[in-house]
Amino acid sequence: MRFLYAAGAHGTENVPVSGPVILAANHTGYLDGAVVFGLAPRPAHFLVLASTFELGIGPLLHLSGQIPLEQGTGDRRALASALGVLQRGGVVGIFPEGGRGRGDLEKAEKGVAWLALQGSAPVVPVACLGTRATGDLAASWPRLRSRLVVDFGEPVSVTQAHGIPGRVRLERAAEEIRAALAEHVAAASNRHRIELPTDVPPDLWD
Repeated sequence: MRFLYAAGAHGTENVPVSGPVILAANHTGYLDGAVVFGLAPRPAHFLVLASTFELGIGPLLHLSGQIPLEQGTGDRRALASALGVLQRGGVVGIFPEGGRGRGDLEKAEKGVAWLALQGSAPVVPVACLGTRATGDLAASWPRLRSRLVVDFGEPVSVTQAHGIPGRVRLERAAEEIRAALAEHVAAASNRHRIELPTDVPPDLWD
């Protein structure tokens, strides 16, 4: 990443040096996974769309321990694999928005909250900035040597509330994580002066 781009990591001291950790990042561009993976201070196992494993980089994804995910299906096998990583004290990377868009965390899936609760893992909010500009396609790459930033925020430990239904506990944890990540992304965008795209990629419009 640093060879191809003016890429920098900030807040790496916020990632615990040992034990289970979830890196929850916003998602705007095609290279987000590679950028966060490459600049993270610990090796991570990311949930990656299963279709990506069918491309030329598939063997590399398998070799580096990435986890195939069937999007939009509540892939229990993928979540079980990610939970196994956490139970072994490893790092899981996930994009709670579920797909590329504005990256502002207006909405988020509940998988990250489920993993945090089941794996007793803190969630580090991650702002990935500069990988896609407004109007660019979902599969576009940023211009070579352009500025990319990965900013790791302070860990969030979701509340293990008791005496309430499991679904309610999951929803509360999901909203707690979404709000923390949205706040961190907005603050990092302002701090580094890298704007988020204002659109969903045109080739992903319904």
